Amino acid sequence: MTEPADLVVVNAEVHTLADPDETYDAFAVRDGRVVRLGTTYDVEFLAGADTETIDADGRVAIPGLIDAHTHLLNSGRSLVHADLSAADSPADAVELLRERAHEIEEDEWVLGFGYDESSWDDSRYLTREDLHEVSETVPVVAFREDMHVAAVNDPVLDRLGDEMPDEDVRTGGGEPTGVIVEKAVDPVYEAIEPDAEEAEELIRAAQATANERGVTMIHDMVRQSKAPQVYRDLDLADELTLRVRINYWVDHFDALVDAGLRTNHGSDMVQVGGVKSYTDGTFGGRTAKLHDPYADDADETGTWVLDPEEIRDLVTRADDHGFQVTLHAIGDAAIDAVLDAYEETDDPGTARYRIEHSELASDEAIERMADMGVVASMQPNFHKWGFEGGLYDARLGERRTDANRLPAYLDAGAPLAFGSDCMPLDPLLGVHYAVNAPSEDQSLDVTEALRAYTAGAAYAGFDKDRLGTLERGKRADFVLLDDSPWERPDRIDEVAVALTAVDGDVVYDGR
Repeated sequence: MTEPADLVVVNAEVHTLADPDETYDAFAVRDGRVVRLGTTYDVEFLAGADTETIDADGRVAIPGLIDAHTHLLNSGRSLVHADLSAADSPADAVELLRERAHEIEEDEWVLGFGYDESSWDDSRYLTREDLHEVSETVPVVAFREDMHVAAVNDPVLDRLGDEMPDEDVRTGGGEPTGVIVEKAVDPVYEAIEPDAEEAEELIRAAQATANERGVTMIHDMVRQSKAPQVYRDLDLADELTLRVRINYWVDHFDALVDAGLRTNHGSDMVQVGGVKSYTDGTFGGRTAKLHDPYADDADETGTWVLDPEEIRDLVTRADDHGFQVTLHAIGDAAIDAVLDAYEETDDPGTARYRIEHSELASDEAIERMADMGVVASMQPNFHKWGFEGGLYDARLGERRTDANRLPAYLDAGAPLAFGSDCMPLDPLLGVHYAVNAPSEDQSLDVTEALRAYTAGAAYAGFDKDRLGTLERGKRADFVLLDDSPWERPDRIDEVAVALTAVDGDVVYDGR
């Protein structure tokens, strides 16, 4: 006699997102795994007295969305501190910071996250003068959305200025403007790093938001924070509703080795990922490392955070100890340098080395990634800057449509995984931009885009055998959508998540 299922989902439009993408009406779950897919009539036979039944009422079921590049702690900060992504001008950002200042104690730092000046009519970075309108005595910091650029006021410069490299502190007329980039931002991160209690508050808030947006797993990029401790504590308490793959910053490398940790160590919910570092910056900060100058600054080709020799040293060390490597590289020069370093190792494909962002990759670089099996871990939501008149148009000129050429990776056979970089943490928004990109050469179809946020991201995290598709034997991580992305491809960003489940347990229900 067949053992009853723990859960059956019926009256659905089930997309496995396997290759090919098969569709069914229903599926059944037992012990956290999918055990049957078929018609509602077939699957209902597995329902017993204690079986939970979810009537999808015609909704679309897809595998749980895996965000392959997040900063969950920072996402939580935007929920708790001033959310500057809502600002539409410098004055509006200042007002949001003022509101935050009134909510906290008088001596607390005033923090804001996520401003994007490229969407403002007055398209400029915030400055110390702007922040002095909030306070001239209490530290005030406003982080740009990419987290590679920040604005600080005089109290911050007075406290931390000696720790900031001169070349990363922007000046005007011989005085700091309050704009800091790259390594100058690091001392600020360290100064505001939350303790374990606050980190748990931020992660719980961000976890709930992620579940509401259909996310069942994240690959989190962690740097000098209490996040790993919080994830493991929540896992032990059975209060973690996201699977987490922790990609540790290179600063942690020696500690990882000393602790005997390796890539893929961990539990069913929390695993060790790779070793992570920047190699360059961003287009927004003109710090992504390019072969040719920026369109709006003929003297600027960007910044090495790790130069090619340092990149090779890091990759060699990680390879010697059996770690996956996941390196941020946005500009074409940085991408080429990372590939040069990967090419010197024995088997980058088996090690599943990754390039995070990989935005301005040449045809040759994409072919090299395919040949080596290097994962392109990309953020399709970055297309929002790639339209005519947008930020990438200003920074790159004619090269704006050479950035984020998503189909080129699939055509070459390079592994493609999608993440959000928490700008914002919203995979369906990313899918929308992947389908509705600035040009045809940058656009995927709906199935390809969803696969990169499911099966592709699972592959990037060595999880292909257990996650990423809705198939028999896979973990029952799934999402119900109120509408079909296939039927409204031009408005995928408006498709609402109705329910999210991890291991067959409902972690969000918005029906």
